[in-house]
This record gives sequence, structure tokens and C-alpha cells, in this order.
Amino acid sequence: MTEATIRNKPGMASVKDMPLLQDGPPPGGFAPVRYARRIPSKGPSAVAIFFAAFGTFSWGMYEVGKGNKIRRAIKEEKYAARRAILPMLQAEEDERFVKEWKKYLEEEARIMKDVPGWKVGESVYHSGRWMPPASGELRPEVW
Repeated sequence: MTEATIRNKPGMASVKDMPLLQDGPPPGGFAPVRYARRIPSKGPSAVAIFFAAFGTFSWGMYEVGKGNKIRRAIKEEKYAARRAILPMLQAEEDERFVKEWKKYLEEEARIMKDVPGWKVGESVYHSGRWMPPASGELRPEVW
């Protein structure tokens, strides 16, 4: 657009002769400028997150408790089965021990027959208590 149409004057004019034309606000003023930081809320609130986490944790602990009950029941069943067969296993071990002990005493009598005053089967320890051998064999170094 030319200066003549803006100023409503035909032809060229001096800048000094031209009327002052200054921009101003529109009628009613400008819209307010938003300068505050307003972040839109996206996602759940902190309270919702807290309750969701608490609910998840509670459900997880409930499941752990159920698993512990099942594991405890299985362990108790295993121990009950062991307690049920323990007398039979002990009887078998006692029978094996008596057979081995008789063999041991026969071998001791054969080896110590020439020693005067030797009593077969008598303990060399004088504690007054009888203890079965801890290992599966009786005096393995002798055999």
C-alpha cells in the first residue's frame, strides 16, 4: 500500500507534513497475556497412585501368605510321612547294627584270644554310657 492511500493525501508529501498515525490497542483492549505457569493435570493424582500402590502391595502380601500356607502344609505332610516310616527304618538299622556288632565281637574274640584277661565286648571307656557308633560301619579301620 502506498503512503498516499494511507494518509488520504494525493501525491508525495514531506514526512513532516504527514499527520501522526500511531498504532493503538483494539477497542476493548488486548486479551490478557498468560504469564503464569499452568501445567495441565495429565494422569492420576498422587492420592490415586498411593492407593493403587498400597492395593497392589496388599494383594501381593496376601498371595505370599497363601503361598506360605501351602508350602507349610507340604512341609508338614513330608515330615508326617517321615515320622510314619521312622520306626520301620530304625528297626532295620537296629537289625543291621546287631548283625555287624556280632561280627565285630567274633572278630575281636579271634584277634584277642591270646591276650590274658581280655573281655570281649567290654568298653575301654569307663563313662557308664553306651553310645552306638556314629558311622555306618563298626570300626572300619579293623576290617
